[in-house]
Amino acid sequence: MIVALIIACEIGFWVLLVAGLALRYLAKMPRLGAAVLLCEPLMELVLLVVTTIDLRNGAQPDWKHGVAALYVGYTVAYGHYTVKWLDGHAAHRLAGGPKPPGAGYGRARAVHEWKLWLRTLLAAAVGIGLLQAAIWYVGDAGDISSLRGWQAAALRVAGIHALVALGYTVWPPKAPKGAEGAGAAEAAKGTEGAAGAGGAGDEPALSRPGR
Repeated sequence: MIVALIIACEIGFWVLLVAGLALRYLAKMPRLGAAVLLCEPLMELVLLVVTTIDLRNGAQPDWKHGVAALYVGYTVAYGHYTVKWLDGHAAHRLAGGPKPPGAGYGRARAVHEWKLWLRTLLAAAVGIGLLQAAIWYVGDAGDISSLRGWQAAALRVAGIHALVALGYTVWPPKAPKGAEGAGAAEAAKGTEGAAGAGGAGDEPALSRPGR
C-alpha cells in the first residue's frame, strides 16, 4: 500500500501542477490556479500519516517506509522550487512574461550548484529525521536495520551531490562567445516585457525561481 501511495503522490503532484498552471495562464483564473498549486503539500502529509499508521499497526519497517521518508524529504526541499521554476517558464511562454534566467556560467553557476546542494542537504536532513522518528517509535520491538540503511543512503546522496557542486567550483563552465551580450539583451527585453505585463495586479504572486 505504501508503494502505491508514493506513486499516487508523485502522479498527483504533476497533475495538480499542470492543472494549476493551466488555470493560471490558459483559463485566466490566477487565484484558483494558485489555490490548486497550494494543495501540493497535502499529498505529502497524507503519505506521512499513512506511513505512521502502517507502523503503528505492527508493520515491520522495511524499504517502503524508507522510500516514503526520503520522498517526503525530497518534496519538502524541491517541491516548491519545482513549482516556482515551472511557473516562471509557463508565465514566459503562455503569458508573455520575461524569460527566466539560466543557471549561468563561471562563479554564478558554481553558486547555483551549491544552492541546489543545500536543498539536497535539507531533503536528506528531513528524510533522516523522519527515519529516526520511526526508529524511536519502533524501538526494540522490530528490525530497524532497513531504516538505518536508508539514513546512510541519504547521507551518501548528499555527499555525492557535494562532489558535483565542488566540480562546478573547481572547473566552472565558461560562457560561449557572445553569450554575455546576448544574455544582457535578453534581460533588457525581459524587463520591458515584465513592465508591459505588469497590469495584472489581481494575479497572486508566485515568486520566480532563482536559476
